[in-house]
Amino acid sequence: MPLPRKAGELLRGRYRILERIGQGGMGNIYLAEDERLKGRNCALKEVEHDRNLPHKILEEAREQFLREATVLARLDHPNLPKVSDFFSINERDYLVMDYVPGKDLRTLMLEARQENRFLSERNVLDWTAQLGEALTFLHRQTPPIVHRDIKPSNLKITPDGVIKLVDFGLVKVLSPDEETITIIQGQGTVLYTPLEQYGGSEMHTDVRSDIYALGATIYHLLTNSPPVDARQRFLNPESLTPPRRINPAISQRTEKSILWAMELHPDDRPDSVESLRQYLFGTKELPSRPLSKARRGTSIQALLAPPESILLGISTVLLVLSLLATLSH
Repeated sequence: MPLPRKAGELLRGRYRILERIGQGGMGNIYLAEDERLKGRNCALKEVEHDRNLPHKILEEAREQFLREATVLARLDHPNLPKVSDFFSINERDYLVMDYVPGKDLRTLMLEARQENRFLSERNVLDWTAQLGEALTFLHRQTPPIVHRDIKPSNLKITPDGVIKLVDFGLVKVLSPDEETITIIQGQGTVLYTPLEQYGGSEMHTDVRSDIYALGATIYHLLTNSPPVDARQRFLNPESLTPPRRINPAISQRTEKSILWAMELHPDDRPDSVESLRQYLFGTKELPSRPLSKARRGTSIQALLAPPESILLGISTVLLVLSLLATLSH
């Protein structure tokens, strides 16, 4: 872990460090003032690569960082902080982004838990809709961009109610041959990380990895309980408690959407954030194929049938029984 920069330090003759506002295994995040644009605060993400790496590998990692930072700097979306600059000082690389004021969703969730209440489903779904737009934007880039570290603490809500996906620490840009290139090495946060994102997996991460993390994030926000991580679920498939068992106020449709997004195998998840969004918000019916094998003899199609379809089926059965009773008389 690199020693943090001190308040008052001036980087690149432009960015004056005000305070450290975050830290991770490979660097820190600072709040800084842009002295070229007076009154503008920005966030500086610092990365220090492993000094024990062979020189050639280290140089390739730094070239990769600068290459992918160029990609991020071209992004422009209301739910993403704007990347405005990047530079290197000795062994450390820096990414300059808009500073986003406000609380992150993890803080709001912890406050709710301390007050013995749950965040409202309506608010969580509103945040999910905004985040879904940002992820769809990233995934539709050429080549697609996969975030790989979606979690409540990386989602900040501005005073105007706008969600911002603030940390690009593990972003991957998919190359044309479907291989993935990592800007900053890492696996993400274990609670929200799908199996394919762990080292040694034969599967490559793609947009469905973000879908898993999105589902796990919604789960945590609505239940105040961290989801069982994917490795434990692989060993014990029944270990994930259904969300409605923790918070009965969650709608059936939302619960089914969460569990769909959190399927262990990527092929069993929605193929896009848009597909998940359409089902979550009721504009799309049941997927055309089963999501996974039914457990305990229960049909997965019946399990995932939208509530209105179930009601329609019950009504049809009752109507038939009523007609039979009439004819019998």
